[in-house]
Amino acid sequence: MTLSLPPVRGKLLRDEPLAPYTWFRVGGAAEALFLPADAEDLADFLKALDPGVPVTTLGVGSNVIVRDGGVPGVVIRLAGRAWAQVTIEGDTITAGAGALDSMVAKASAKAGLAGLEFYAGIPGTIGGALTMNAGCYGSETKDVLVSARGLTRAGERVEYVVADFGYSYRHSQAPADILWLAATFRGTPDAPDAVQARIDEITARREQTQPIREKTGGSTFKNPPGHSSWKLVDEAGWRGRLFAVDGGGAMFSDLHANFMINPGEATAADLEGLGEQVRADVLARTGIDLHWEIRRIGRQR
Repeated sequence: MTLSLPPVRGKLLRDEPLAPYTWFRVGGAAEALFLPADAEDLADFLKALDPGVPVTTLGVGSNVIVRDGGVPGVVIRLAGRAWAQVTIEGDTITAGAGALDSMVAKASAKAGLAGLEFYAGIPGTIGGALTMNAGCYGSETKDVLVSARGLTRAGERVEYVVADFGYSYRHSQAPADILWLAATFRGTPDAPDAVQARIDEITARREQTQPIREKTGGSTFKNPPGHSSWKLVDEAGWRGRLFAVDGGGAMFSDLHANFMINPGEATAADLEGLGEQVRADVLARTGIDLHWEIRRIGRQR
């Protein structure tokens, strides 16, 4: 049965393969992929959409595994210039939910605002950063966020200040079905050269320690309290070890043992199966339950 969808001004693609939209380059198709033209287009679509149709958001696909059976309902991706605007006013930076984290870091340096340099080390979008309190190198989204604007599943506008998110490590208490439109951050005035120098240092460190040129998904597991996930994975013997379910196999990087990679022809089942096997081995070995940082969406094949 064909999914009934309201008219849009943006792009609406049926049975659209999602692998090209993710860093792992695996997974099945979206029943429908919606690329809204702007916030009004998205709000009108959500208001008219049957409440029973599942809605899934997808950013640049840097920390997601799309399962091989595809994603039912509508996948919404905020792509294009309309969703990536970054503006500066005084000591605040407002960025669209589709803006790359790294571009927000660069804009803050140009404006002479410190505090957002860590975004240069996160390969995602502002929408994803809001959802998971993204952070690295000792800083998190909650440290700089002022407020964010979004839409409910029903297309109603909402605005949250930072306290409303109830942030903790890689977690938000905001409703999971809110589609974020934009966020405002506050920086601290500093010399643009000094801010850029710190960004350059973060970028260089990331290039030296992470497999950023591989088909990867960033950090696979959250760090358990008092432990580093990469050490637990490494000590369980999974660094550089190939694991396959029904494809060419997946592995944890030799460079960073908490970064899973698709070395060639992995399937989503290979990647997720590897993660679950590692979780089981670490739990049996140490009693520590690793939790996924990478999202897994869709159906098993």
